Amino acid sequence: MCEFFSLVSDPTNFKIMYCNANDRAMFRSGELKIESPDSHSSIAKMFGYTGKQEDKLNKYEYNPLTKVFTVDQINNETDDSAEVEKFCNRLDFKTVVPELIVKPIVHPFRDVVPPVEITEGHLALLREWNSVWNSVSNSVWDSVSNSVWDSVGSSVRYSVWHSVLDSARYTVRDSVSDSVYAYVGSFLKLDKWEGVAHKVGAYPFQSAVDLWNLGLVPSFDGKVYRLHGGKEGKVLWEGKI
Repeated sequence: MCEFFSLVSDPTNFKIMYCNANDRAMFRSGELKIESPDSHSSIAKMFGYTGKQEDKLNKYEYNPLTKVFTVDQINNETDDSAEVEKFCNRLDFKTVVPELIVKPIVHPFRDVVPPVEITEGHLALLREWNSVWNSVSNSVWDSVSNSVWDSVGSSVRYSVWHSVLDSARYTVRDSVSDSVYAYVGSFLKLDKWEGVAHKVGAYPFQSAVDLWNLGLVPSFDGKVYRLHGGKEGKVLWEGKI
């Protein structure tokens, strides 16, 4: 399965091929008629490789956020995977997805030691999050490309869900999902986020990201808010705001 970021190579001609930002913009506008900018076959055809020519190309995938390089297929007599991996590590991904913010993926329960005490500052962030969380899922879904969602969401989504659901009721599932959406959205810098009022260029769901980076994930069961943290996502605070 092709995922962001996909590329192909022709070692015979020392060529590495992929869809850049302009190609992706043309795909979104409908001007570029291909299956996907991260389809190996589509990339091959864009560069004039069809039929048996495509069968000689090596195919790779690279995640710029996790730095994971994957060899999908070595079809050529020459294995150039080491050279292509070096190319990916040097590539400026602003030339591929200009909006992408390349930063480490933080797991709030594994990578962060939560605060010993929940303070008024934490609750202020929770109140701010409460004012916008109803908009987050549609806004991020409409604004974030599948490539970013897959890269970030797959790394944190299910483990955060399960940790919180182990310490709270199943009814909080959707509210935890909203925190994941908010975190995923923080990997893009956009002037406008759909469906929510905000200052141009500001991220409207930053309060949830700030809590996340502090090792805190909110949940809400319709009556009571909770803040979860620690390796097991245990309840560190609960109450009304």
